[in-house]
Amino acid sequence: MKRRPLKLIALALVTLGLIAPPAFTHLQQSDSNADQVHTPPSGSPERKAILDALREDQKAAFPNQKIVYKVHHLKVHLGWAWLDVTPLNEKGEAVAEGGPNLLHLEKGSWKVMDLSKVPEDPNDPLGPEDASPGFIKNLRKVYPGVPLDVFPKHSK
Repeated sequence: MKRRPLKLIALALVTLGLIAPPAFTHLQQSDSNADQVHTPPSGSPERKAILDALREDQKAAFPNQKIVYKVHHLKVHLGWAWLDVTPLNEKGEAVAEGGPNLLHLEKGSWKVMDLSKVPEDPNDPLGPEDASPGFIKNLRKVYPGVPLDVFPKHSK
């Protein structure tokens, strides 16, 4: 019972923005970016965290290689990121075709979502490669919280 006032004070400080909730303190994104679509700038902690999560997820595909990603598209909004990248080796040479990826911020860490869970549309043979309206509709059935504005403009 004696701890309840401390919890209420902490909740009030978080609500007023005087302290950050512990799970999100490492994101280091500006408050102006937290609730609007944005592209994290090169070298920013947020962009690094997203690309590091992707690198970790794809580590088995590139054993003993240091992978750098050429980013063709990256938009983040409300804890979701859609990016299209090409993996490069240290010499800047493509080591695979690359392609689109969906990541979600869960408990303070970016996680790569499995796009193979998205049902295929027989009228849309490119699937995530094109991120057509049909693909996005199916994707949002599997991952309902994804905001539309993270996808490339031609996709909507």
